Parts: sequence; structure tokens; C-alpha cells
Amino acid sequence: MNGQRLKHNFTTVYLGVTLDHTLSYKTHLSKTAGKLKTRNNLLSKLAGTTGGAITHTLRTTALALCYSMAEYCCPVWVRSSFMHQVDSQLNSSMHLIVGCLWSTPVPWLPVLANITPPGLRRQAATAEMVTRILRNSSWALHDDFINHPPARLKSRRPIWSVDTTGVTDDLWRDAWVSASVVNHGLVPDPAVRPPGFGLPRQPWTLNRFRTGHGTCRASLHRWGMAQSDLCQCRERQTMTHIIDDCPETKFAGGLEALREADDDAVHWLQNTATKAFAK
Repeated sequence: MNGQRLKHNFTTVYLGVTLDHTLSYKTHLSKTAGKLKTRNNLLSKLAGTTGGAITHTLRTTALALCYSMAEYCCPVWVRSSFMHQVDSQLNSSMHLIVGCLWSTPVPWLPVLANITPPGLRRQAATAEMVTRILRNSSWALHDDFINHPPARLKSRRPIWSVDTTGVTDDLWRDAWVSASVVNHGLVPDPAVRPPGFGLPRQPWTLNRFRTGHGTCRASLHRWGMAQSDLCQCRERQTMTHIIDDCPETKFAGGLEALREADDDAVHWLQNTATKAFAK
């Protein structure tokens, strides 16, 4: 027809996975991201701002409601170039769990939510599936892995060509060591649950001090939401200034003591820190 090539966009659904004609899984991941957005809306209702559920409850809910769906059949589409659509929604889930601002660096989110990063979780699921296939010689897939056909396209990376060994928390630790984020030294091991998971939702500023990203005057001024970046003590108000330097708000022991989330830290967050942001 006028020398133009017809473009076919046939899709089919098999066992809950939408297969397109190029096996890029773009349609499937777009659908999954849309469903995750809806479930994140439900999670946000549970989180609230002051009277919401505690972090532990939000984490458990997110794993059951969001991650279970986001990782369905992930070994099938784990090599797709459209995974960022799902990762973006999972980042939103972690934001809701930990109560951080949207400007918070992504490496902080899995650490504070105590959930292994999505990419490593998918790698672990893929490694587990490959191991099970190789152990069961009676499965039809076993021969495909042992005597697989040669690759026709260099851009394709079939599952048997992907290295699935060594997928452990060590990979997360290595990634955290190389991450350039503020207050990096506060967390020596990202896989260890940080203190404060059992706290009420009200002292939500704890994680904002940990990450250095909060609604201080310096940030509000930079975003055009405040006329000045000065604290009541007439110094530039950053998250570090509030906790370490301001004579009216500083916390004994600084951020190292605050991160432990003990009774003194909670009292300071609920009273002194709240007043600093209100001014």
C-alpha cells in the first residue's frame, strides 16, 4: 500500500503476561506500572502524614500489595529495556514507606525501607528459577538451557546467557559503598534495618535528617517557596544546621545520636524540630 510497510502490533496474554510481537514486554510493563500506581494510591491513604501507619506496617503492606505484583514472572521480562516504568512506581512505594521528600536520592530509599533494591530482587528471583531448572532434568526447559540454540541477534540476551551467580546482599553493600549520597557514613550496612521502624508516623522528619533532604529554609528558598534561606538565628538553615549548629534547635550528640531514634530523639523530633520547620 503506497510502498509503505504495514506495522503489526499483535499482543496476546499468556498466564498473566502480555506478549508483544517483538517480545520487548513494553505493553506488559506499562500495564504493570499502571496497576502499581493505583496500589500506591491505596498505600498513600494508609501512610497519611501525621496519623498514618508505622513504617513496619507500611513495609509489609507494600511487599504484599505492590512488590508481589511488580515481580510477577519477573525472570521472563527481567532483561527488558522498559523496566524503568516499574522501578519508578516501586520508588514511589518506598517514598511512601519512609516519608522522604521526592528529591531524596534513590539509593537511600531501599536502605530506609529495608527492602532490597528492585533490580537485585529480580536478579535473585531469576537465579532461583535458573537453579531449579538446572536441578530438574525431567523438565522440558532443562534441555533448552543445556542445548540452547545459537543467538540470532547480538542485542538479545536470553536467560541462559545472564550470569546469575553471587546474587546476595553483598551486591547491595558494594552498590551502597559506591553511592554518592549525603550522610553515607551513617549506614555501614544497608541490609540492616535502621532504628525507628516501630516509631509512630508523627516523627516523620527522622529520615529527612538522615538523608539531608527536608523542608528547611534553604530548600524552600531554592524551590521558590520562601523569600529567605535564613534560620531564626540568622544563619543559613539547612538540615545539618538545624541539628548541629542552631543554638535554638541543636540536638545533643548531633545526627549520630539522632539516628538511634531513642526517647530523647523522638521528643526532639516531635517538638524542637517541628518548631524549626514552622518558623
